[in-house]
Amino acid sequence: MPYRKLGRESGHRNLMLRNLVTSLIKHGRIETTEARAKETRRLAEKMITLAKRGDLHARRQVLAYMTDETVVKNLFDEVAPKYQEKAGGYTRIMKLGPRRGDAAEVVIIELV
Repeated sequence: MPYRKLGRESGHRNLMLRNLVTSLIKHGRIETTEARAKETRRLAEKMITLAKRGDLHARRQVLAYMTDETVVKNLFDEVAPKYQEKAGGYTRIMKLGPRRGDAAEVVIIELV
């Protein structure tokens, strides 16, 4: 399976994932469901890899995806240099247990 549909239509799903990735870069860690976290990890790692390249084209590609320009500046200036020596695996997912109400598996996804 190439990606998870997360019970949403494509437009809603894409915007939700853009917001999750932006929030993850902005705050360093977010709490969400396991399925969303796994999709968020995929996209966040792509954004960090682009930021590591650091050229204008990469910056424009990230700007086209993220919803907040200040977060993009932070990504290129502070986050990406930390991972310059690392080849991947910039995020960590830690399970918290089932959510009260619908028993969905809740996790914390954070930048390592």
